[in-house]
Order: sequence, then structure tokens, then C-alpha cells
Amino acid sequence: MKLNSFESVKQLTENMVAIPSINKEPGGESAVARYMQDFYMSLPYFRAHPEQVRCFQTKNDFVVRHSTLAYVKGTKGNSNRTVILIGHIDTVGVDDFGTIREYAFRCEELPAKLRETFVLSQEVIDDIESGEYLFGRGALDMKSGVAGHMYLIQYFSEHPEELDGNLVQIAECDEEDNSHGIITAIDYLLDLKKKEHFEYVACINADYSTNYMPGDENRYIYYGSIGKLLPCFVALGKESHVGSAFNAFDPNLLIAEVTRRMSLNTDLCDIAQGEVAIPPISLKQADTKEGYTVQTALTAFSYYNFFTHGMSPDVVLEKSRQVGVDAFDSVVAYLNEQYEKYCSLSGVPYTKLPWKTRVYTWKEFYNEAAERHGQPFKDAIAAFAENLQREQPAMDLRYFSLAVVEEVWKWYEDKSPALVLFFGSVFSARIEMTGKTEKERALLDAVEGAVEKLRPEAQRQIKTRMFYPYISDSSFMALCDTRESFDAVAENMPSWKVKYFHDVDKILEINVPVVNIGSFGRDGHMLTERVDMLQTFRNVPNISYEAIVSMLS
Repeated sequence: MKLNSFESVKQLTENMVAIPSINKEPGGESAVARYMQDFYMSLPYFRAHPEQVRCFQTKNDFVVRHSTLAYVKGTKGNSNRTVILIGHIDTVGVDDFGTIREYAFRCEELPAKLRETFVLSQEVIDDIESGEYLFGRGALDMKSGVAGHMYLIQYFSEHPEELDGNLVQIAECDEEDNSHGIITAIDYLLDLKKKEHFEYVACINADYSTNYMPGDENRYIYYGSIGKLLPCFVALGKESHVGSAFNAFDPNLLIAEVTRRMSLNTDLCDIAQGEVAIPPISLKQADTKEGYTVQTALTAFSYYNFFTHGMSPDVVLEKSRQVGVDAFDSVVAYLNEQYEKYCSLSGVPYTKLPWKTRVYTWKEFYNEAAERHGQPFKDAIAAFAENLQREQPAMDLRYFSLAVVEEVWKWYEDKSPALVLFFGSVFSARIEMTGKTEKERALLDAVEGAVEKLRPEAQRQIKTRMFYPYISDSSFMALCDTRESFDAVAENMPSWKVKYFHDVDKILEINVPVVNIGSFGRDGHMLTERVDMLQTFRNVPNISYEAIVSMLS
């Protein structure tokens, strides 16, 4: 091992875990960012170059929070080639810790408290007793990964002569929600590109990974990243008194059928380079009725996580639309079947129900109303969205879009039931590395070489795979889909350019291949979250070091 990183990375991890930085909670994310700024400014290199450290606030955000950026300029040669290191400093909450909430941030004390308070699995008990794991909220996801990058920046600040090029680290807030941190950081990367003439060649993320299944003892490095879209459906029904139930078109029934056809449907799994993405799964399903009445619901709402490896957004949109069409067809057939049976039981004539399948994408839904009502409609919807954002800036992105859909529905004269499909969340682009470009080949070769060099000493089985399997800020470093296919996102988001905007032009100015050489452990986002210290504090920094030197030698 080149770097004796274990103790330093462990200490940095514990120090940052001790600073609560739960996403959106006031002050926490900024506190970690300032801790990092202070750490860098304590180093001789950055005292001599203070302009190379920046603690910056996120833009267009409803929370005051900060990220930190630092960079080292190599002195080995005159190359402008630059490697980007990224990792996030926010965490999920700690409600799962119950009465021992405050111990979530005390790495040394937490294991004993967990054993006192909860019934733990044998695996967790074994890991505690092994002494090989560090526990704490954010230790795995992913302050230990950020700590490894801090160590690397410190090392290269002391040894810039090893770099023929430059190294930039970004520790961004708000990865767990709407990615304001990395979106703001892109502007700073572009500023550096202009000011320092940096040529970005690769990005190394240090986000967490874990075992695929019980008994899997491999440690993983991932090229590229999974993509994620969030197809959302709004079912607009027909109300009725429950005493006349067959006069109603229940939007809950339609949304339930969409969920049945969408959730965990392996026909919708995306397969690329021999790796299979998890199928879509329901994340929300509810009607919008407030309180109890005996009127059936008017509107229901659902959304689904949809992972991609090779599918472009326009393909996801069309596949989701077809699910909606099939679900609507099925519900109409079911309602007629049940009504016919009811009429037979009641001894009354059966007349076919009036319902017809009616499915829109957001683009189609908006355009139909715009064609009928013209500029007054467009102005009214734009004003509604802008006022809603101004008055309720913290409103959930998905419910913001739902509100806009419901506002458009008010302009429809034809109130027969309908289903509206839109994208409702931050766009996480799939990053696929095929080795077709010089930058991709250089990163692939550098990482494979680093792994081979470290493997004899790693005491862990290390494998590489082609898609990081969790949503991450890696998705903001490149765009693998065409601009035309990305238009399916832009044209089908009710929140577009009011509450959310994915600036493809800026991302394409960076556009680098990505690898995740990150923290490893178990139970991310759980109270038993823990880090494999040997892999994370020693092996990972050394693999990253070797890859960086290979690319910037």
C-alpha cells in the first residue's frame, strides 16, 4: 500500500459523523461544509493558496446550506487534465434510532447502545464483535467516502509533484433529496474550467456500496451509474354518491391497476452490458380527498421508481404510457363486467357503462388545453406555477406537479375520466461506459490497473461492475442519451423551469466518464449502518490514488 491512510480517514469520518447533517435540517449540512473548509485551510498548501478552497451556498434552494470545493494543481508537468472527486455530506434522518437518537452520531458509543436497546440480527452482532466495522448515521452513506477524498487532497497538496494535472474535490450537500448541491457545483466546475483552463477527464465518486445478498463477501467498484426516472400518474375520476357506486369512476381503482402492472414488473427491467436493473416499484399511491365523505374520490396519484441502464427517457415514457393504457382498458372491462353481473342479480336491464380509455402524457394534456384556450390558458398556468413556487417554496416536487395538473384540468370542459402521465422528480441520468471514447478507455484502464495492483494486499475480494446500482450525483457528470431523447423529460415535467431544471448544456461542458470507488459496508439508511473500515479507510483511498496517478502521470 502506498498510502498509510487508515487512521486519518477513520478520524475524519468520526469527526464528520459527529456533526449531524440531516438533509434539510437547518445548519447541519453547512456545518459539515465549514468543517471541511477549516480542515483545508489548516494545511500549508491552502494557506498559501486560499483561493483554491470555496465553501458555497446552493442556488435556488429553499434551505440555506453549503457545499465545499477544494483543488490541488500538480507540478509534475504542464497538463490541464483534471480529475473530479465527488461525494455528499448530507444524510437521511435518525427517527429509526428512537430513544437513542443522539447516539446515532457517536461512533464509539453507538454499538453498545444498539445492543442494549434493540434486538439485533446475528450478522450485526458478529460485525460489532469483529471490531472491523464503524457504526453511525452517515458513516457509510457517505461521510467515510468524503473523508477518503479529503485525505487524498491533503496528500496531493503535500506531493503536487506526483500530478501532471489537477485534482478537484466537491463535497456536496442535498444528495438525498433534490441534488441542489451538485447542481450548484456544476457552475463552479465551469468557472474553474474557464479560469484555470481545466480539461476534465474523469470523475471518481465515493458513494457507498454493499453486499448483493447474504453471504456475498465481494467488495465492488462500479463504472458508470444507474439512471432513475419517476413516472407519475394522476387519475382523474368521476364522482358519485356511494349509494350509486356504478355511476362513479373510482380513480383509486385505476391507480391500483397501474400499480399492479408497474410495480416489480420484470418485463420493465432494463438490461445493458449483461447487468439487470431492478424493476420499477411503487413509491406513492393515494387519493387526494381530504376528510371523510360518502362521495367517491375525484383524483388519485401514484409514482414509481424506474431504474435504467440503457433505456433513454423517451423509451421509459412510452413504456409507462402503455402501462397506463393497458390499466385503463382493464379497469373499463372490469367495471362493465361487474356492472353486468350486478344488473343480473338485481333483475334490471344492463346498459354498457360510458367509460373510455383516455391517457395523456403531460405534453399532450397541456397542449390539448392550450390549443382550445390559447394564450389566456398559457398565461394562467404559468402564473399559477410561479405563484405556487413563490408562496410554497418547500413544497414537494411531486405534489407541486400534481397541483399544476389539477389546475390544467379545471380548463377541460370534457370531465370524463382521464389518466395523466408525467415525470415528477430530479432526473438522474444513466451513465454507461462502453470504452468507445479515449476518456472512457483511460479511466477503465486506470481503475483496472489500480485494482490489480492493490488486490494482493487488499484482504478483500474486489470486483468491478458496469453500473453503480443506487441513485447518486454521478448522474450529473455526463449525458449518455441524445438531446432528442432527453426532450421527453423536459417536455413532460409540469415543474420544468419553475421548480426544477436540468441544464444539459452545462453538463455537456463537463461530460466525463464516472467510476464509483466508494465506501463499503452494510445497512445503508438503517440504524445499523456501518462501514467496513479496512476496505473503506485503507483499500479505497489507495485504489483511488493509483487510478488518479495513472490518469495524471
